Amino acid sequence: MKHRADDAVYFQVNGKFSKYEIVFMKLLLPEFGLLIWTLLAFLVVFYILGKFAWPAIMKGLKEREQGITDSLVIAEKVKAEMAQLKSENEALLAQAREERAQMLKEARDIKDKIINEAKDHAKVEANKIIINAQSAIEQQKMAAITEVKNQVGNLVIEISEKILRRELSNKAEQENYINQLANEVKLN
Repeated sequence: MKHRADDAVYFQVNGKFSKYEIVFMKLLLPEFGLLIWTLLAFLVVFYILGKFAWPAIMKGLKEREQGITDSLVIAEKVKAEMAQLKSENEALLAQAREERAQMLKEARDIKDKIINEAKDHAKVEANKIIINAQSAIEQQKMAAITEVKNQVGNLVIEISEKILRRELSNKAEQENYINQLANEVKLN
């Protein structure tokens, strides 16, 4: 085995080369024949890999790339669908709020209508009660007037009886008596 002088500087220890140092030197400074065989083996392996392994590897990589692309497309579609669903949900919420506000307004309107109808009904009933009371008062008044007239008629009859019972012979006494009774009736 031939060694170069500069190799000796790097690997010589105490003037001798060790077995490991010689192997290390062969790895760093291979001979020309070894280089050719190594190159030939690399080319054969490269050809076999290129012929059989690279198409499978490239096919797998393309499938993976296609899968990733498809996943990204699906993710974009899902994202767009989610955005659309979100906007639809917001629209539904807005519509629900509007419907709730409309229902509350209708409920308030119905409440006000019922209250107003109850007030109107109460006024009508109160007016009916007042009219009935006035009618009853008028009837009682008429009954009282009739009663008074009946009593006056009875008084007139009683006075007439008393006049007739008294002696009809004295005309001056009769006139005084009638005037006296008339004054008594006026005072009562």
